[in-house]
Amino acid sequence: MLHWSITLFIPLALALVAGVLLLGLFNFAAGGSPQRSQLLMRLRIIFQLLAVLLVAATVFAMYR
Repeated sequence: MLHWSITLFIPLALALVAGVLLLGLFNFAAGGSPQRSQLLMRLRIIFQLLAVLLVAATVFAMYR
């Protein structure tokens, strides 16, 4: 059985990725500043990495 924190953090990480992606799309659609777009893109990459690592750790723990 997986630890409760992993099952909590995966949806949280995915929600963060989706939220930052939507903020970036809204910023782009509104003609926002390129610096803000760049910051949101970097945040999205960091949150995606976190989500992928959490999923990989979960799969590893399930088959261990």
